[in-house]
Amino acid sequence: MSLLDIRVPAVLLRIDRNPFHHGTLGAVRSLGRAGVEVHVVAESTGSPVRKSRFVRQLHPPPAPGASPAEIAAALDTVAARIARPAVLIPMDDASAIAVGRHREDLAPSYLLPQQPAALPERVADKAELAEVCVAAGIPHPQTLVPDSAEQAAAAAWRLGLPVVAKWSRPWLVPAGSGLRSTVVVRSAREARELFLRAEEAGSRLLLQQFLPPGPDRDWFFHGYADRTGAVRAGGPGRKQRAWPRGAGLTAVGLWTPNAQVQALAERLTGELGFRGIFDLDFRRCGSTGRYHLLDFNPRPGAQFRLFADSAGLDVVRALHLDLTHRPLPAGVPLAGRAFVVENYAPLSALRPAPRGRELAWSAPDDRGPGLAMWALWGRHVTGRLLDRLHRGMTLPASRPLSAVVRQAGEPAGERAGAPAGSRAGSRAGEPALTGLDEELSGLTGRSAMSDDEKASSC
Repeated sequence: MSLLDIRVPAVLLRIDRNPFHHGTLGAVRSLGRAGVEVHVVAESTGSPVRKSRFVRQLHPPPAPGASPAEIAAALDTVAARIARPAVLIPMDDASAIAVGRHREDLAPSYLLPQQPAALPERVADKAELAEVCVAAGIPHPQTLVPDSAEQAAAAAWRLGLPVVAKWSRPWLVPAGSGLRSTVVVRSAREARELFLRAEEAGSRLLLQQFLPPGPDRDWFFHGYADRTGAVRAGGPGRKQRAWPRGAGLTAVGLWTPNAQVQALAERLTGELGFRGIFDLDFRRCGSTGRYHLLDFNPRPGAQFRLFADSAGLDVVRALHLDLTHRPLPAGVPLAGRAFVVENYAPLSALRPAPRGRELAWSAPDDRGPGLAMWALWGRHVTGRLLDRLHRGMTLPASRPLSAVVRQAGEPAGERAGAPAGSRAGSRAGEPALTGLDEELSGLTGRSAMSDDEKASSC
């Protein structure tokens, strides 16, 4: 018998159109395995998620660039089809912000956490998050928001090059503009030129102190703040592997107890009065040892299934249980459990995992998405290789794969924002296959990932 109230369906909402968004599949499986009827409102053409046996129905998403009001209208249409209250779970920042703004309008049809309507937008905005951290006493990289191109250049010198440049509202960056939500700026001229594109980006430019990556410096915390504000489910994790290296999504993560990270997460959500699922990114400063908050995502992180405890509780199930007034089971944290995204760390998925492991795509009880992902990924990699060949790249038979990756583009360290020539994401003593993972995933480039999947600093 399921602990969840299977009479109440769940609706997953995702605006981002990246087909490789494995967090959506994780939520589909988590709820579907518990017997919950799962509806997905997202672009599903070609997406492996559509192959999951746990998806009850796919619904068309709002049009690209839809306003929060238009997103709410699309949800009203879905609610009319389902014809009974459902738990609504935004899966990206744009969705969470739209749902927050229109909570009162959506509430009759959807079960949602009770919190200030503007709070998701406030914490997702990178400039406002810096102010939130200052007010709450949470360590955060020094951040400056210039008002002119000249101020941007001066701020870069003041912070000390290189610096991290972010658009405060990355969900507004238009597709096809060539702009990234986060880049590493290495000169005052670059900072000045980037500022001049603020109108195109749709939000303010901010410049942030660069905290170099390194072994055991990248951490995250996933949690669910219940109706009382108590943080339930989830836990702290350490990013063992990232793509792009040193500054990207979690390719390999490990559930690792960390009292300091946990205390920071609980203090911040408590002071804000945050309710619902959240995903925080931290980087430990190598000189001071302090954990700096880099990102506050007011929705599930892509690797949230890492934190499924001994009772099977994760943050998505915790949300459903809490909103349907069901007790949350008291499970035991499974420290050492691993999470691997196979297409970014294919060989890591084959390594022994004595404390347990969850793969992002492959599952014995739901094989369709994994098979579809590899087919789609193969076409993606082939397309990237052909594109490079068309640009005139030649490959002598004796050249190693690593040389292909380096010739085709910048070194992985530079793509990740690490200083040129560095290997910021490598770990001393790691097996050689870890490096091969990087070469294999490097063939895909960055285009397969949405900005929501990338860590937003460095």
